[in-house]
This record gives sequence, structure tokens and C-alpha cells, in this order.
Amino acid sequence: MWDLNPAADLDVTLRPSPLDLTGSAMAKTLGPVAALLLGVFFLVTGSGLQNTLLPLRGAFEGFSAVSLGVLGSSYYLGFVGGCLIVPRLVRRTGHIRAFAVLTSGAVAAMLAHPLWIEPSVWFLLRAITGFCFAGLYLVIESWLNDRATNQTRGFVMSAYVIVDYVALTAGQMMITLSPVRGFELFAVAAILFSLATLPVAMTGSGQPAPIETARIRPLRLMRAAPVGVVGCFVVGLTNGSLWSLGPIFGIGRGLTADGAATFMSAAVVAGAIAQWPVGFFSDRMDRRRILSWIVAGGMVAGVVLGALPLGLWGLSGLAFLYGALTLPAYSLAAAHAYDRTPPAEAVETAAGLLLAYGVGSVLGPSVASVGMLHWGPGALFFFTAACYLLLLIFVQWRLTWHKEAPLNTKTSETVTCSPTGMVQTPEVVAAPAAGMAAEPVIADITGEEPPPLSPALAAQDPVLAPQDGRSDGA
Repeated sequence: MWDLNPAADLDVTLRPSPLDLTGSAMAKTLGPVAALLLGVFFLVTGSGLQNTLLPLRGAFEGFSAVSLGVLGSSYYLGFVGGCLIVPRLVRRTGHIRAFAVLTSGAVAAMLAHPLWIEPSVWFLLRAITGFCFAGLYLVIESWLNDRATNQTRGFVMSAYVIVDYVALTAGQMMITLSPVRGFELFAVAAILFSLATLPVAMTGSGQPAPIETARIRPLRLMRAAPVGVVGCFVVGLTNGSLWSLGPIFGIGRGLTADGAATFMSAAVVAGAIAQWPVGFFSDRMDRRRILSWIVAGGMVAGVVLGALPLGLWGLSGLAFLYGALTLPAYSLAAAHAYDRTPPAEAVETAAGLLLAYGVGSVLGPSVASVGMLHWGPGALFFFTAACYLLLLIFVQWRLTWHKEAPLNTKTSETVTCSPTGMVQTPEVVAAPAAGMAAEPVIADITGEEPPPLSPALAAQDPVLAPQDGRSDGA
């Protein structure tokens, strides 16, 4: 077994080769994933419409607050199942085909909602949707991180989340296009899901090389990047509650359906705006420190939002502040985890992080909905504030007891992208620049033997060689 690098969870204050933010450099960084980001835009626009439409339609149909909370948890229960199963689908079919299959499933589930308006049926349909979206996000995030380096990851993830939040806002505002009680909005969401497949299936920039394994080892990931895993879990608790119950909070505070959409959109727009500066600074200093700052602000904003009985504009203003302080948290936690794990394991890392997020999102809406039932709509944001307080304590503990150490220095992709639909052999990892730390090695705590190490790779980076000096992996 390989030794665990004691600095595996540690971030760094000064990062080599900071990202060039000129127009040409930005185009070069985002060009290979432009088609994927366009697909994300269509996909998340439909998701934003769906996430606002279903709880409002359920409320109009007489679903209880607890049923609406379970509806949100059902989505994330399916999400967890997708995290466990979809890596095998990606291994078997590749990223593009998996994306197309999962999008088709999401379209079918969306169109089935207005046909059977029963809580039990909707629970099942939301679980199917969650399964599909877990796989879609796994494909998207592993693809993006295959194309990113440690010096560009914060920028790439920020661009992805900005697209995500802009699309989410657009989808939420589409609730005003037609009455909630009709069929039209369900059809619009399904159309948007379908359109997401087109740019991804037709891209000429290539997809990541096929993955060799489809394992998910959460304990191994937790040991490598505890802040990343715990951060994604807590963000799942809070964001899952916000997406599932935010419109119900707005209705409970006297807003109309349009007002609830405006309230939710204010939070999402702020999250999109905040992503860019957060991503910029996270590529230059300890991501954990920035994470602690924003969750502390989000905790305070949540308490104020839950406590003050305001109208539409007051609530929307506070939602804007809350979104700016909390919605970048997932990309920060995820980027930290990708920094701390081997690039060749991007799919496994994405699945582990999404699993942590999904488990949190299963629990969050159910707990928050019970609180809202007993203590009113403000309990939603008191719950999120408590979650952020616990995350802040954990991150501060890691910062206090685990000093900063040099970060791994991946400066180019370690696995080449193959042309669409074709297999290409991974290339050898480039040697670290002189004076820089080598890529940290993460121990496999499952007890499995490491894969055989090529002599060329061992010669370039002795740190990666087996401890007994042999190169056969025994």
C-alpha cells in the first residue's frame, strides 16, 4: 500500500502560475468545454423551472408541507442512487452517451408529473429525476475537471457555476409564462432538457478518455480531503432545503407565485455574481479560509432572513445577500477536493462529492419541513444557519490544527481527451517543475493493491514509486 501524504488535506497560500485573465487565455481555458457549458445552460434552465413549478403546483393541489419536504428528499434519494450506479454507466458507454441516456430519463419523468398528480407518484418521479441528474452532474463535473489544472480549476468551476446559476434564474422566472395549474410549463421544462443533449452530442472538442474503474470510496476521499467532503455534505443540507422549500417560504411570508420566483431568483443571481471573485481568489489562497469566511456571512444572513417579517423587496434583498454568501460554497469545497486527489480519478472524486451532497440533500428538506410545520416558514433559514455554524467550526478546526503545505502542481492535463466516441490511451504525467512539490499520493484505505506503475512514470516522479523499490505494483 502506498503511504498517505500527510499534507493531503492541506491547501496552499501561494499557487504557482496564476491564471492569466486576458481574453485569449480565458477563451483557451473555456473553449474545450464550451459545448458542455451550453448543454449545462439548457439542462439547468429546465431544472430551475421544474424546481419552482413542482412545489407550487403541489401546494395548489393540496400537498401538505411535510409532503413537499418529502418530495424534495425523494429527489435527493434518487440522487444518491445515481451517484452509486452511474459511474458504471459512464465506464461502459462513455461520457457523451451517458449524458444522452440520462437526459432522456429526465424528459420522461418531467412529462409524467401532470399525468398523475398524487404525492406517492410524484415521490417516485422525483427519485427518478434525481437519479438522472446525479449522473448528469457527475458527467459534467468530471469532464470539466479533466480539462482543468490546479491553476485554472477555480476559474473553470466558477464559470460552470455561473452558467448554472444564470440558467437556474432563467428557469425560475419562466414560472410567469403560464399558469401553474396547466400543462404548458411541464412541456417547456421537458423541451429544455431535450435541447441540452444537442451541443454535447455534437461537440468536436472531445470527451475524457474512458475510465478504468467505477469504484466509489468515500472513506478514502474523506481521508484525502475532509473539508471538501464535509463541505459538500453541509451544502447539500442547506441548498437542498433552499431549492425544495424556498418557494414555500415565500408563499408563507405572503408572496404570490411570481413573488416567490423573484425571491428565489434574487438568491441565484447573487450566487452567480459572487462566483467569479470567489473563484479568482480561491486560485490564489487557501480555499478553506475563503470557505470559512463566506459560510460565516451566510449564517448571519440566514438568521436575519428567517427572523424579519418583510415584504417582497426586503426579502429579495436579503435573499440576494444570502445567495452571494452561500451559493459559491459548493464550488469551493469541490475544488479543494479535486486539488487533493489524483486527476485520473476525477469521475470517482465527482461521484464521492455528489454522494455527500446528495445524502445531505435527502436529510435537509425533511428536517427543515418539520421545523417549518412547527415554527413557521422562518425555521427554514434558522436551520441553514445552524448547518453553516457547524461547518464553520469544522473548517476552523482544520485550519488551526493542519498547517499549510505545498500543493500538488498539476499544470497540464494528465489524461488526454479522446475524439468523440473514440478511445485514446492516457499519456504519462508531466514531471513537476524544478523546486515544486510532487503530486501527493493518496493511500487506498480499502486495502486494495495499487495499479502497476510504469517504469517511465516512476523514473519521472520517484515519490510515486512503490515503497519497496519495485515497479510491478506488488
